[in-house]
Amino acid sequence: MIVNADSDKQPADPFSDLDAYVGRPRVGGLWLSPDGRRLVVGVATLDRKKTRYTTALWEVDPDGARPARRLTRSSQGEAAAAFTPAGDLLFVSSRPEPDGDADEEPRSSLWLQPATGGDARVVASPPGGVRGVVVSAAGTVVLGSGMMPSAADAAGDKEIRAKRKEAGVSAILHEEYPVRRWDHDLGPDRTRLLVADLTEDVTTADARLELRDVTGPVGRAFDDECSWDITPDGRTVVTVWAVAEPGGSQRYTLVAIDVATGERRTLADEVDHEYNSPRVSPDGTRVAVVVERRSTADDPGDHWLGIVPLTGGPVQALTHTWDRWPHSAQWMPDGTALIVAADDHGRSPLWRVDAATGRPTRLTDDDGAYTDIRVSPDGRWVYALRAAIDSPPAPVRIALDGASAHAPLPGPVEALGVSVRVPGRLEEVTTTAEDGTPLRAWIALPQNAGADSPVPLLLWIHGGPLHSWNAWSWRWNPWIAVAHGYAVLLPDPALSTGYGIDFIRRGWGAWGGAPYTDLMALTDAAQERPDVDAARTGAMGGSFGGYMANWVAGHTDRFAAIVTHASLWALDQMSATTDGSYYWVREMTREMTDTHSPHRFAEAIATPMLVIHGDKDYRVPIGEALRLWWDLLSRSKAEDGSSPHKFLYFPDENHWVLKPGHAKLWYATVLAFLAHHVLGEDWQRPSLLG
Repeated sequence: MIVNADSDKQPADPFSDLDAYVGRPRVGGLWLSPDGRRLVVGVATLDRKKTRYTTALWEVDPDGARPARRLTRSSQGEAAAAFTPAGDLLFVSSRPEPDGDADEEPRSSLWLQPATGGDARVVASPPGGVRGVVVSAAGTVVLGSGMMPSAADAAGDKEIRAKRKEAGVSAILHEEYPVRRWDHDLGPDRTRLLVADLTEDVTTADARLELRDVTGPVGRAFDDECSWDITPDGRTVVTVWAVAEPGGSQRYTLVAIDVATGERRTLADEVDHEYNSPRVSPDGTRVAVVVERRSTADDPGDHWLGIVPLTGGPVQALTHTWDRWPHSAQWMPDGTALIVAADDHGRSPLWRVDAATGRPTRLTDDDGAYTDIRVSPDGRWVYALRAAIDSPPAPVRIALDGASAHAPLPGPVEALGVSVRVPGRLEEVTTTAEDGTPLRAWIALPQNAGADSPVPLLLWIHGGPLHSWNAWSWRWNPWIAVAHGYAVLLPDPALSTGYGIDFIRRGWGAWGGAPYTDLMALTDAAQERPDVDAARTGAMGGSFGGYMANWVAGHTDRFAAIVTHASLWALDQMSATTDGSYYWVREMTREMTDTHSPHRFAEAIATPMLVIHGDKDYRVPIGEALRLWWDLLSRSKAEDGSSPHKFLYFPDENHWVLKPGHAKLWYATVLAFLAHHVLGEDWQRPSLLG
């Protein structure tokens, strides 16, 4: 149970008490006002019934002098969207309006909370909801909203929705690919861009934004992966634009849209490249964008930061020679540089990239991973959320003159009196791969682990596969296992980011090759430690990590138990049923799937496996788990049909397990399975399973 700082009770240990763990507040998202005087973060906490998380907005003092204070409160929760030029806060929420129609279905609306105080009120509520809100320095608002393909305006959209509801129709007629994403269907409505001006009547009275559709029906153009920005003068929107390709594929281009006329012109469109995360320069003349050279069966592609003139012209490959993948770019106020994050050897530090030469300069030298980057208008500070393997996300301030390291800001967690202290220590493990490549991993250990008291080991394999163990995870938190006596190895094998393109290339199209041997080499190195009990070792992984767990199961019996979550089992099947097949088939050729599909080695599996999957997982569809489960059970040799394997199935979860009760059950089942097979304890069925 979480208690306030002034309570006489001490908060329960969140790593040994799962109720306390799921009740911990979780910080996510950070926004800075144009004058640099207001900093807002989102904080997710349990609702009253403790069955779901809702997000409230908190204000944090950018100077670090005042404690954080809560700004919003509702059972539906809020997500910050943007600040107005005057410093009023715009946020998105599906909370009901105080004087709204009680019979209307809830939808995400745009609310305005005055900087001077007072109640928030709705300023826009299109039938298809609100997403991706940005505001120009001139006060032009642009947002995305779903509209039915045949709707001419908001009134027509509302009418079509009402007719479908009255007729009891939920069917979607698809005419293009893809048809779903992660855990939701695409359509029947499709996103369009709407714009409006922040007039005085809107900011000071009860008037609403007069939204105008500047794109019309454009089909797939604005899918879930698309984002946009607006020039300071509010005249031009720059956005990612998805276009169809042969063979069910698509690519992301970059376009500019004139706010007054809706005229659209292409800024970047090359068959072999894609573009994402556009950021308009402070003077409105250039656009920074992440450029991706598309992968092929033999090439993992590459990523770099590019700059393109708003008036048109070639894309300057700014960081093409930098062997790191920058993201989350934000311009310096004078336009001379950009601040980015990029994975690097198990960290994700901040870097300053010169806008003329592309030369990167590292700004942070700690073990942190930085996200949600915001630069102060005077160019003195960077604000961000900092996380690490042993630290959950929290707001920090970094001086751009290099005078000091990151400075924690008094945030919501401190105000609630529930800061986190991990139950152990974090170290690194290094070794060398079969081909001579240096390898590294984090290892989280109980404080009392030592030569005289070695502890069992868990190999935890990350997903992605283009990913790195460099930040805190509420979903896959190693410290819960540490609190239960395990050392947890968090390796970055081939395909991991932050080690250069050649490190990724080592495993490209050969998932069962170097990624597997790297994992085994790092496990060998960890088992040689005197504080690790090599005789008691388990393995687990999710998504791509689940693929590797399945591959491990079919290629070695060195582990006492294996947990595989949302895992790929039959690659030919998965590549055709996932939500974005056009991406995966570029790597998963027939030769690749024939050679590296785990299901081909089902007969060799002798290790007890816990299979976990959610039915709403569209990235790795439930068919993977069903086929894996049958392949395991159909090979049962026991006369009574019994098996050491188990299948934890969530009918209403997706690629992740998000509901608090399900998260507790997930950890409880994993720990019970490991205790039985790794520690030799009797099997104890978690009580919530009945």
